[in-house]
Amino acid sequence: MIKVCVVDDHAVVREGLKRIISENPGMAVTAEAGDGFEALKVIKSEPCDVVLLDITMPNKSGLDVLKELHTESPRLPVLVLSMHAEDQYAVRVLRAGAAGYLTKESAPAKLIQAIRKVVRGGKYVSPTLAEKLVYDLDIDKSKAPHEILSDREYQVLCMIASGKTVTEIAGELALSVKTISTYRVRILEKLNFKNNAELTRYAIKEGLVD
Repeated sequence: MIKVCVVDDHAVVREGLKRIISENPGMAVTAEAGDGFEALKVIKSEPCDVVLLDITMPNKSGLDVLKELHTESPRLPVLVLSMHAEDQYAVRVLRAGAAGYLTKESAPAKLIQAIRKVVRGGKYVSPTLAEKLVYDLDIDKSKAPHEILSDREYQVLCMIASGKTVTEIAGELALSVKTISTYRVRILEKLNFKNNAELTRYAIKEGLVD
């Protein structure tokens, strides 16, 4: 029996995933969590074979949870299931230790296939993402400006470009307003922008926000 832990801040999404998984013999959802802090606590108390992890969550982001899990339990496969398009987060989460990346628009059959593959020790990516990863191996390919940002800076960039204020971002990431302001200054400096408007135009142009 494949034991699955579902981590998503939307109860309706968790229920949908439990239904999909329960319809397949040999696997079941044995644990669930609605935010990052709860996820880390649940995974420690109720061991599982694979974690289905959302990226955008309150209190502690999925990216932070992923990094912590990868450090503490490097053999535990984490399959990121996100609302964000592959271009926005897939490469970053794979570099951070994820075993695979799926968008929430993926067909249920793809999800089950992905779970079975990562539990066996494999990696799961879509054909489109696989092609992008191969393309990125080209050492002569110049990086996009935002790729020089740290994971936290990139996260703050996307949130600012989505129209959120520094105070709102601080609340969602459980960080101080001063810390988020510092990240904002670093982002503007690294990307050579003067203000949020330029930053937002860039993010939209690069497809970093919906």
